[in-house]
Amino acid sequence: MLIGLFALGRFFLALAGMDIGTIFGGMGSSREMMISSLTEPSALLVLFVLAMAASSTNVSEIIRYLITNKLVFSPSFTFAFFAFVMITLAETGRIPIDNPATHLELTMTHEAMILEYTGRYLALIEWASQLKLMLYFVLISNLFFPWGMATNLSLTNLASGFLIIIVKLAIGGTLLIAIETGLAKMRLFRAPYFLGIAFVLCLLAILSQVILGAG
Repeated sequence: MLIGLFALGRFFLALAGMDIGTIFGGMGSSREMMISSLTEPSALLVLFVLAMAASSTNVSEIIRYLITNKLVFSPSFTFAFFAFVMITLAETGRIPIDNPATHLELTMTHEAMILEYTGRYLALIEWASQLKLMLYFVLISNLFFPWGMATNLSLTNLASGFLIIIVKLAIGGTLLIAIETGLAKMRLFRAPYFLGIAFVLCLLAILSQVILGAG
């Protein structure tokens, strides 16, 4: 369901890119679908690793299990974390997969789909893109670093949990700046190699989880 909701948003964005009727919109939509076909299986495997550990596919149950058992630094979770970071960079169109600030015909993916949009439509699309980035950061923070989350509905816990997630998002934004400053955008046809590494990390995470679970 979680991955499907993200895929549904991408589906309508690709339709919006093709609805323009220009070559850039179709090119960007095609590239977006190619990248999504490589990221979604890996994202599913990451969630499978967490679900195997918690014996539940409910995200809240997974987080509750992680808070209780503190298994964030196990090998399987470490592999899954790095894989999910790579998936986040690809899913949100960040460097090294895409550059949200470029308008070069041969390199743009997300920008190609929205090149002809202006005004309130462009504002809504950009707002949705930023919300997607925030949601991925929240997932990383809560699934792999669940410390400080509110465990009940008391005002004190909710306030402290809100402040902690703001701090986590600020740290995530700072790390994103460091990644984008230290890396250059790779060629489009090298993206499968980058995402292939994420897929291999997911497989290693599942293997580690099975071995540790069996032990």
